[in-house]
Amino acid sequence: MTWTPFALFGVSVLVLGCGGREPVPASAPVSPVKDPSAIARVLDDWHDAAAKADEPRYFAHFAEGGVFLGTDATERWTVPEFRAYAHPRFATGKAWSFRTTRRAITFVSDVAWFDEDLATERLGPARGSGVLVRTNGTWKIAHYDLSIPIPNERFTAVRALLDGTDPSDKP
Repeated sequence: MTWTPFALFGVSVLVLGCGGREPVPASAPVSPVKDPSAIARVLDDWHDAAAKADEPRYFAHFAEGGVFLGTDATERWTVPEFRAYAHPRFATGKAWSFRTTRRAITFVSDVAWFDEDLATERLGPARGSGVLVRTNGTWKIAHYDLSIPIPNERFTAVRALLDGTDPSDKP
């Protein structure tokens, strides 16, 4: 395939145009595809499945080829890898409990991306972000990234811990 200047311009407009999109407000009229409540239902049910240690329901929310990024830098898992990691937790009857405290959802065609603030039992405040794709009329999680936000005023101390140094030794 040869990329013409017009095609490159079109792709640039699409990419640059998506970055500044505002989330679809809950009060806005929605099409069956661009329905924020549909995404919220998927994510809420996914979190509920984890809280109830319902492994089949939890993993049924992932798209084929989905990826989960955990809080540790080594945690980039395909769905089968993530399931193998998480199975022992689900098998105990208690996986994890995340409660959404804020969520923003944005759409382009059959793709939705979101970010959400989470209250968690073990991690404290956390953030999830990701992408859902609509396939055969069903929204599935294609990518989820779980992170622990670090307040800017605490970053120096956290960085020192990561580097294995004492932040009080800094000049």
